[in-house]
Amino acid sequence: MFENLSERLERSFKILKGEGHITEINVAETLKDVRRALLDADVNYKVAKSFTDTVKQKALGMDVLTSLKPSQLMVKIVHDELASLMGGTATDLNLTSRPSVILMAGLNGAGKTTLSGKLALHLKKQRHRRPLLVACDTYRPAAIEQLRVLAEQIEVPIYLDLNEKDPVKIALAGIREAKAKSYDTVIVDTAGRLAVDETLMQEIAAIKAATHPDETLFVVDAMTGQDAVNTAKTFNERLDFDGVVLTKLDGDTRGGAALSIRSVVDKPIKFIGTGEKMEALDVFHPERMADRILGMGDVVSLVERAQQQYDEEEARRLSKKLAKNQFDLDDFYNQIQQIKKMGNIKELASMIPGVGKALKGIDIPDDAFKHIEALIQSMTPYERHNPQVLNQSRKVRISKGSGVDIQELNRLLKQFDQMKKMMKMMNGKKLPGMR
Repeated sequence: MFENLSERLERSFKILKGEGHITEINVAETLKDVRRALLDADVNYKVAKSFTDTVKQKALGMDVLTSLKPSQLMVKIVHDELASLMGGTATDLNLTSRPSVILMAGLNGAGKTTLSGKLALHLKKQRHRRPLLVACDTYRPAAIEQLRVLAEQIEVPIYLDLNEKDPVKIALAGIREAKAKSYDTVIVDTAGRLAVDETLMQEIAAIKAATHPDETLFVVDAMTGQDAVNTAKTFNERLDFDGVVLTKLDGDTRGGAALSIRSVVDKPIKFIGTGEKMEALDVFHPERMADRILGMGDVVSLVERAQQQYDEEEARRLSKKLAKNQFDLDDFYNQIQQIKKMGNIKELASMIPGVGKALKGIDIPDDAFKHIEALIQSMTPYERHNPQVLNQSRKVRISKGSGVDIQELNRLLKQFDQMKKMMKMMNGKKLPGMR
């Protein structure tokens, strides 16, 4: 995400390096390159031009602070304007009604059904709400089944009616069900539709008119670039939605939709989908996204993800084991599972300042821990608790059982031993998330 744009912007700022002050000439040269970089990232031309004009206006005549070089000052101006371009601050959902109704709308294939499940899980885990999913895609039976499977997977209730073909009636029945069973949030998943399909556009407008949703979210595939922005504009003219959800931002996307959509549609991006896992849904923070675009990482989001996955009871148990120097391979295995729940490994690493650039071109597969997990699972409970007993014959058995080379096992044991020594040195300090 934004990898190429980040690299291009970094090259643009190098034009100013070594300059004693910002002049109209070197600013113009830098911003010409910035505009090209934005256009290559599929940012709307008017948005790119307006952006660089604003940056130029703010940069010219500005005194360079003693501690800053011109390139650093330009980075700060561009950072602040990028954040402003994407909305400035995160925009929360309006969930004041009981039940609150969230209507999902968008094109075919944008990922609405999966997103409905992700949003239900997010509200359940992060907001401690009781959501009900309502299946209103009466055109695609597979969509109803998909939503049912997702609901089962995330342990969220679902309302569906296979005999009813009117999505308005299904939505209203779902809301009645939520009231009867005290669910506080209703997520209405609707059929995908094209803006040129007048019948389907009238239908989504009728669902909105009947259900009076607190939030109407437009779900759009970020990989479609400027098409995403144009479609959002057309849908907004008909639906007047409250916010946008960008899906597939983890794919090979140039990011233009994220940078253009707020300016063109004047509606906030509320969430972004960052992977295939059900937990891969993030609240959209413009200032953090600006950090990431400019290669500054996103430590705040990384810490938040870690806290979401970290079980306080487990943290206390682990702290006691560390205090007694009893951390074993079972604990190590459990920590790997916590990290995996946080998302794609390369994406997590890119949130650490400087690491994203270092990882450019390096492929880190999602199953990067697979061989370690296989080795630990091939050990007996006694061996996992007491890795020091692993002699050559035990190692050969574990290697054969896991299908992993014995050198990998030796490497794992060495790294585990070093980690234990480090943890022993840190003994007495609280773990993250501990109170």
